[in-house]
Amino acid sequence: MRKIFTLVFISVLILFAVFVFVSIFFMQSYKIPSTSMVPTLMPGDKIVVNKIVYGPRIPFLSVHLPGFKKPARGEVIVFISPADRTKAYVKRLIASSGERLSIKDGNIYINGKIMVDPRIARNYYYNQGEYAKTTKEITVPKDKYFFMGDNSLYSLDSRFWGFVDKKDIVGKAVFVWWPPKRIGMIE
Repeated sequence: MRKIFTLVFISVLILFAVFVFVSIFFMQSYKIPSTSMVPTLMPGDKIVVNKIVYGPRIPFLSVHLPGFKKPARGEVIVFISPADRTKAYVKRLIASSGERLSIKDGNIYINGKIMVDPRIARNYYYNQGEYAKTTKEITVPKDKYFFMGDNSLYSLDSRFWGFVDKKDIVGKAVFVWWPPKRIGMIE
């Protein structure tokens, strides 16, 4: 009986260690708490985030292991919020290092050109916050990103708190796994 208990205990311990390893370095699940990404993500959606694509972050350090690619405009990404470092946010990447961004008449302009990517162009963007005033064009600093929610009117994002450091990127949101009627890839 003692051998069986020991085997079960060791098996559970190994499974726990594998789970922790996978969630730290490969993928993790998050629950969407707000309407900031409607219609792409709904409150209560549970998503899978691929951490390895941009390079997993080593816990307790501001270091990323090498990834397969850099974050790209239009991707839905999870990151640590510069406004509250205890929270992870999920938003759409709008602009990267060195790009000039402005919002006019509900449209996003990057380097003076209107965005036509349907993932971005389908949404109306409001001039709210310090970083998105009507007449303002901003330049994204080196190793920083500018994120916005698809539901711009109800999203606290880079328009309010500024830029996200490269080191604070957690991963790419790839899949809604709950509720069953919403299962699918995230565009």
